[in-house]
Amino acid sequence: MSYVSGFVAAVPVANKQAFIDHAKVAAEIFKDHGALEITENWGVDVPDGAVTSFPMAVKCEPGEVVVLSWIKWPDRASCDQAMAAMMDDPRMDPETMAMPFDGQRMIFGGFETVFAA
Repeated sequence: MSYVSGFVAAVPVANKQAFIDHAKVAAEIFKDHGALEITENWGVDVPDGAVTSFPMAVKCEPGEVVVLSWIKWPDRASCDQAMAAMMDDPRMDPETMAMPFDGQRMIFGGFETVFAA
């Protein structure tokens, strides 16, 4: 089965277009390194929770929206190889690929697909 890299971040509403532009450039790089699919989602119904929630997980501040993103890979080995290769890819230079959000509050992880319909 495939492997998914998942991400949740808080993005300033004012940076929505900058986020989309950044995501489009990053998607090309990920695909060049073997990603099968990249999906970016802008939160429209992401409620605060009493115990836990997406906004709480990324310490969402006023004027920010939660985004949910994932990258589908053929398998974990492909993902690991791509991530290592991207460290040397000049297109990933932090100055030219500055994130339009606080990356310190982003949460992420890798997931092995166990069921897909």
